[in-house]
Amino acid sequence: MSPRVIVQSDEESVLGKVKGLSGWCIEEQRKRRGITQDQLAQTTGITERWLREIEGGNPKTSIDDHLRCAAAVGLTAGYLLILIIFTERNMSFPRELLLDDLPRIEERCVSSIAEYSVASLAQRLGAPAQAMPPR
Repeated sequence: MSPRVIVQSDEESVLGKVKGLSGWCIEEQRKRRGITQDQLAQTTGITERWLREIEGGNPKTSIDDHLRCAAAVGLTAGYLLILIIFTERNMSFPRELLLDDLPRIEERCVSSIAEYSVASLAQRLGAPAQAMPPR
């Protein structure tokens, strides 16, 4: 019987990197809010050991657990989406911005997508696109 060779796909390596960055975000946000690992583990229904694995960026942790922990420390799912988009494109993102400016970053992303959608639809319909009012 030949040894089994495991090839890491691009998707797995991106997910591994994302989990590492996500773990850092969760840990930093937890500390900023004065929440202990024990408290967060109890709140999310996981063990403290598993929380250490999440915060440490263990690639075997689940995205569900990352999202559950993130929500418990006040992070929205947007932080994870931003990490995925940037990591998938091999672009770095200042992780501190995810903690300090996340609501504004999310609002800008949503506005940009909405503006693009309106302009794209208008172009297909042959109508001039109208700018969306600033928020």
